[in-house]
This record gives sequence, C-alpha cells and structure tokens, in this order.
Amino acid sequence: MNKRIISLTLKALAGLFIIAVLAAGFVIWRTNGKVEIKFDIHMNSEAIYFSTYAEPPQFAIWLENPKNGDLKQVFVTYRAGRGDWEGKSDVPVAVPHWTTLFHDRRGEKIDGVSGATPKEESFVLQVEVSPDSEWICWLEMNLAGDYNEYYPQFNRLTLQEDEFSCGQPALLYRADIKAERGNNYSPKLAGMSLWDNGENTLAPVDSTITTAQNVFDAITVSIVKPKPRIFRKNVKQQNVLK
Repeated sequence: MNKRIISLTLKALAGLFIIAVLAAGFVIWRTNGKVEIKFDIHMNSEAIYFSTYAEPPQFAIWLENPKNGDLKQVFVTYRAGRGDWEGKSDVPVAVPHWTTLFHDRRGEKIDGVSGATPKEESFVLQVEVSPDSEWICWLEMNLAGDYNEYYPQFNRLTLQEDEFSCGQPALLYRADIKAERGNNYSPKLAGMSLWDNGENTLAPVDSTITTAQNVFDAITVSIVKPKPRIFRKNVKQQNVLK
C-alpha cells in the first residue's frame, strides 16, 4: 500500500514538474521579440523635504508619435489625474501641459495609467511598445510649495498670493527614442509650463528656475525585454503602443 502511494505521489510530482516547465516555456515565449519602454526616475528627497509642504511631486508621463502627433498616456499621479485635491476643487497648475493635452479625458477612469503619488525615492514603470517604433517621451513635473525669489508664496510687488501653492512652474522633460532593445536615453529639460488665467504656455527654462531642476535628480528611459510573467497587474498596460 505504501509503495502504491509513493508511486502515485512521484507520478503527481512528475506531472506538476512537466506543467511547471511548460508554463515557464509559455511565459518566456510570450516575451520573445517584445520590447518595453522602462522609465526609471530617482527623486531628490532633500529637495522635496525643504519645499513648504514636503510632499512628493505631481507628474505625468506620455508618449507622442513623431510621425502623426498621436498621444499615448502612460502614467499620471493620482491627484493630478483624478483632480482629487484636499481642500481645493482643482489645481490646474500642477501639470498644466498634460492638462491641456488630455483635458477631454480627465473625466474618464484612468486606473490603468494613474497611481498613487510615489512616496519612495525611486519610481519605475514599464510600458510595452512595438519593436523599433519611434517616440517622443514627455515627462511633466511640479513640486508644490517649491518657492524661490522669483516665484514666492506672496508677491509683495503685485500683492498677489500663489493661488494654487504651485511655487516654481511645472517642468517638461523630453527624450526622442527608438524602441530597440538595449537603447538608453536621458530626458533633457525642454521647457516650463506657465499657467495664466486658464491658459497654458510653454517657455524655455531660464534663470528664474532654481531648486525645481533638482527634484528629479536622475531620469533614465531604456528599452528592455519584458519580464516573464503569467499575469499582468494592469490590464490597460497590455495594449501594445504602436
């Protein structure tokens, strides 16, 4: 009787082993020839701490097709994406360029691309795209309460208060990439978003921007092979961006 039980147990284990091997092979096969854009952002905890509110920045990431101008949203922090601000109905200056581009979508559910504002210094996100496709990667970031002499909390000359506690304006970063595995890029400052009376304009970064440039102290965009996994947490992220 014991021998029979042992024999059945060994057969069951062998069957499970074969299933595990087949599953692993299937998962690896699923990633064959595929690529993802990996966004790796490191935030300067000291710069955040010394801002008035010491809260992590709001930011958005999206892709632009350089051939036809189509936009693909990748990620936006929860408050900016949902318009969920404590004590305020809206803070349009948080990521104003993103707001202008995606304003028609702000009422939609965007759970697939939005997430809680990262509390840790490092933020990593990957999105699948077609191999060898070309994109302009955009990042927009604002750290609330990041005041300086040019963007004070209260302007004594104009007698105006910073209505949205924005401090220095949101900064735009850009990287032109090709989705070829192994490529690495470092987005560069491309401008700042100025919000005035409901309108957003872009301007070159000038000497009035000081500590805001240090909030993201490292940004890397790399093209990688997707990690083998049977299930994906974000259903919407499964859509391949072409």
